[in-house]
Amino acid sequence: MVGIGASAGGLEAFTQLLHALPADTGMAFVLVQHLAPTRASMLSEILARATAMPVLEVHDESAVAANHVYVIPPGQDMIISRGVLQLFPRKETAGRHRPVDSFFTSLAANQGHKAIGVVLSGTASDGTLGLEEIKAAGGITFAQDTTAQQSSMPQSAIATGCVDVVLPPDEIARELARIARHPYVTASRPTAHGVARESATEPDLSEIFQLLRRATKADFSQYKGNTLTRRIARRMVLHKQEGLSDYVRFLQKDPAEVEALYQDILIGVTSFFRDPGVFEALKTKVFSRLLDYRSSSEVVRVWVVGCSSGEEAYSIAMTFAECEEAAGTHIRLQIFASDLNATSIEKARAGVYPKTIATDVSPERLRRFFVEADGAYRVSKPIRDVCLFARQNVLSDPPFSRVDMISCRNVLIYLEPALQHQILPLLHYALKPGGML
Repeated sequence: MVGIGASAGGLEAFTQLLHALPADTGMAFVLVQHLAPTRASMLSEILARATAMPVLEVHDESAVAANHVYVIPPGQDMIISRGVLQLFPRKETAGRHRPVDSFFTSLAANQGHKAIGVVLSGTASDGTLGLEEIKAAGGITFAQDTTAQQSSMPQSAIATGCVDVVLPPDEIARELARIARHPYVTASRPTAHGVARESATEPDLSEIFQLLRRATKADFSQYKGNTLTRRIARRMVLHKQEGLSDYVRFLQKDPAEVEALYQDILIGVTSFFRDPGVFEALKTKVFSRLLDYRSSSEVVRVWVVGCSSGEEAYSIAMTFAECEEAAGTHIRLQIFASDLNATSIEKARAGVYPKTIATDVSPERLRRFFVEADGAYRVSKPIRDVCLFARQNVLSDPPFSRVDMISCRNVLIYLEPALQHQILPLLHYALKPGGML
């Protein structure tokens, strides 16, 4: 399923893309355009002239069919759930209407590696967060190049590094048609010789693990099989490699692709204050208890395992600062945040994030804990100073010790049970008696 988002200039881009698309790709296309909320839309009628596929304005609970185009109606937000498009009254987040992010996020959650996201011409940054979710779920992401009438939306996404392919709309259409014919898409259950993994001893897969180990010193042989095969298949689709043996030869000739695959395998879904209830529980059940029994000379030590690009560590630091203020105390906090991905660690140390974080961070927190710089938000120095970021392989490097709390929310889900059983005792060892995991 292909989600396509645009705002200003989107009609021309939509038209070019649909005109260049074959009518028999087997894909479904969902167009999310910023529309005037109270004005009737002729978008579906206009776009129907550009394609032989049926073009339908969505009604609530519309089931999605292949080789159809679906267009969002005015005044509505839209998600996909179990193959059905659902409509909701339009809402604004942080003062902006973000229908593309809303749909793309649901597309990633419901379609996973079968999701494709496309951001075309438009102002502001709607679609960036959604493309990040699609890529993290193993899907493929596109953005329009300099042909966009309004470049802000595609450029915002490109700047985050979450876009796989940047092309004009008609060439995006041709790439979509090619992807539709790839064995990864056409096979109901891809095989090891076609795209994915049959067993950890499959020779080509073993060679990929060896190439990754030599280049990065990371052993992925006990990572979850489905996750690995989908990440590998994603790279194969992007590079037009139809068989696993072909992709192995491609990796052997191109060290940059080994690094790109490594980054794909380690990509995680993260955001500020992800699952807000977790942070409310930290306030009421964890930090309040820690603050009750500490003197000002003591240090509260927290370890964030698999910190990715830093959002969770900083969210914990902000939550702790709010608890301190409410309790009228001042206890020193030290957060150790570790991740296998050195690129993510560098981003976390810099503490610079796009304006789209306003979707997850309240205006009050933005004012208190961030400063604006060069069109982005940077975490304030007092919060950065309590967070120590380090590259660490939790399976082989020594753990931190005598910590009061461990947050491990981005690691275990990617590992086979043998590695999960190896990590849990390490986490217990790192905790003080009575500490919180």
